Amino acid sequence: MYNGVVWIVNPFDNLPMEGNRPQRYWLMSRAFAAAGWRVVYWTGDFSHASKNRRVFVRENTDPRIELRMVPVLPYRKNVCLRRVASHRRLARDWTRLAEACADTPDVVVASMPPLGLCRAAMEYSRRHNAFFIADIMDAWPETFERIVPKWSLFALRAAARRIYRGADAVSAVASRYVELAKSYGATAPTMCCYHGIEISDVSSQGIVQRETPTLRLVYIGSFGASYDLETAIKAVKDMPDVAFDLAGSGPKERALRELAADCARIRFHGYLGDAELKSLLADSDVGLVPMFPDSCVGIPYKLADYAVAGLLVAECLGGETSDIVGRFNAGEHYSAGDADSLRTALERLHARGPNEKSRAFAAEFDARTIMPRYVEWASGLWYNSRQWKSSNSKIR
Repeated sequence: MYNGVVWIVNPFDNLPMEGNRPQRYWLMSRAFAAAGWRVVYWTGDFSHASKNRRVFVRENTDPRIELRMVPVLPYRKNVCLRRVASHRRLARDWTRLAEACADTPDVVVASMPPLGLCRAAMEYSRRHNAFFIADIMDAWPETFERIVPKWSLFALRAAARRIYRGADAVSAVASRYVELAKSYGATAPTMCCYHGIEISDVSSQGIVQRETPTLRLVYIGSFGASYDLETAIKAVKDMPDVAFDLAGSGPKERALRELAADCARIRFHGYLGDAELKSLLADSDVGLVPMFPDSCVGIPYKLADYAVAGLLVAECLGGETSDIVGRFNAGEHYSAGDADSLRTALERLHARGPNEKSRAFAAEFDARTIMPRYVEWASGLWYNSRQWKSSNSKIR
């Protein structure tokens, strides 16, 4: 058991107190607390998912985790100048609040992105002799290369390089992100740790064959530029035996609703709480992963949600997602932007029986094993670093 202090820094994840399932950093916080660490979780007072001020409907039910909130300048779109300004102010305000704290951490784990906040956490760690871990959630600035000219990302690329090279350790939600960090010159210890998720309620039967001939396709997440939902809507409109449920929101929502307006089998649910989301997934057959291959996504959150619900998967992302889906025979790959390809994939999935490997697939994301392994890795690095510093100090 450890008795150090760890700070977890992430402004994006949903929180259990908002009625959502615990996501990566809350599960990580729990695992650190279970291993004997005192945990401080830093987040923002603004929900990145709903784009609203946070109003908790429930108290923090885990007294082992201290929640500290940082003021966030609101923004309405994921890609806009106001979000850039918001992130700059967030890094500045977090630094001000962190420096005002009487206690200092032994370990700081900061999500990357946002780059500014992650860099601020790294610089704070240097000043206060804390072990710093950059945890890569998304490939910034690479994920924006589909939207803006590459030359305009020079400053972000420089910021990412500085973090990769300056961190004491680098972890990531996908192997491709570990390799990305190394391509920037990272030489510190690395670890790939998938998105964790609670799987205690996974059905032992996996997919249950329905008596109705309708295949229930579901998508959960953002309606942004990196998601090819138009192709899915076009495919489903031509498949009378397929229903399509979409849970989430985003800048393309209005256009998607207009595209699907003449098809009653396509339903939009908006953002759902944890209980509603579980109910929707339990009543579905296939989960959709419609990211473009050049979106730079490795393993998306939604893949873990689908796996835990025992769903088969239709994906066009390729790469690491295709590898893991193929390894467990858990779905079908189709070509992004090709409605015929998606229709063929859905027809194949419709013809399949129960997914007997759903439990094994879900186990890849089991927070009960993933997060303790992460904590053991981080704790070992911190302990060895402390011992090394102590030895060097005696030598001097």
